[in-house]
Amino acid sequence: MKKALFFLLIAYGAFANSIVDIYRHRGLGPIEKELDTKLTQEAYWKRVIDKADTKFGYMEKYNSVLVCDKNSSSLTLFQKDDNAAFQLKNKYHAYTGKNRGEKQNEGDLKTPVGIYRLTKKLSKVDTFYGPLAFVTSYPNLYDRYQNKKGHGIWIHGLPLNQRRDAFTKGCIAINNDGLECLSQEIELPRTVLLIFENKKISKSDKNELVKLAAWLYKWRYAWKYNDLEDYLSFYAPDFKKPNGMDIEAFRRYKTAVFSRKQKKSIIFDDLNIIPYPNHPGIFQITFYEHYRASNYRFNGPKELLVRKDGNSYKIFGEN
Repeated sequence: MKKALFFLLIAYGAFANSIVDIYRHRGLGPIEKELDTKLTQEAYWKRVIDKADTKFGYMEKYNSVLVCDKNSSSLTLFQKDDNAAFQLKNKYHAYTGKNRGEKQNEGDLKTPVGIYRLTKKLSKVDTFYGPLAFVTSYPNLYDRYQNKKGHGIWIHGLPLNQRRDAFTKGCIAINNDGLECLSQEIELPRTVLLIFENKKISKSDKNELVKLAAWLYKWRYAWKYNDLEDYLSFYAPDFKKPNGMDIEAFRRYKTAVFSRKQKKSIIFDDLNIIPYPNHPGIFQITFYEHYRASNYRFNGPKELLVRKDGNSYKIFGEN
């Protein structure tokens, strides 16, 4: 570990010299803290994000983006090319829910609006749904925060041996040849579905994404170095977890955890920052978290719902 860090620092030139000075006088611990500080700075994230295609947000995990435009009844596939730029791959005519607006309840015949994962591929389905189907993650964290109901939102095909209406009960349906082609082109874990209505998805603001990434790592810094009050300042008064925990219960829980003053290792991988369709100022941030402390370890996906708050941001949902 120390050897790898040494060669990494050499590659950073002048910055590495100051890091080596810190190591010479104070050991490896302060170096880690200095690097963690660099991750909180917008200058670092500007170098990273300026090189990225931010057409749909900042995406490290996803190499395929499905965009469903309910207005134009279309489902469009974009994929990263060899330069990690999203290119139009295919566009399909899509049937969506009979009624317009965001899905609120079971049976309201509306297709949801939001950001969804494809959680499963179903190879054996009723012939009404065509040859196969993809299950989406509706209701997602933001849907549950808003108390939206319903389930079973799929991307599926058309009936194999019967007629159908020109709308669905809330799913997205495309022609069967297109669906089978789509099945060959995407990897489920590396695909995200964006559904919007009454508004074009505009290219994300890179400056905003830079601010959000630096802000996220300031949150991580406060968490890692046990600064309870700074950590809690990142949360909104209306914060709520899926289990019903509100901000006051969360404060009590984190106060007990931080009081142990444990040394932690917290690494974020596969970071994605995506503006939420049809909800200006709302962002979904996801990443794979590697957490280590003396009495607890966690490796798994993490999701934050973030709202723009003046010149900063607040977390109002977390899973």
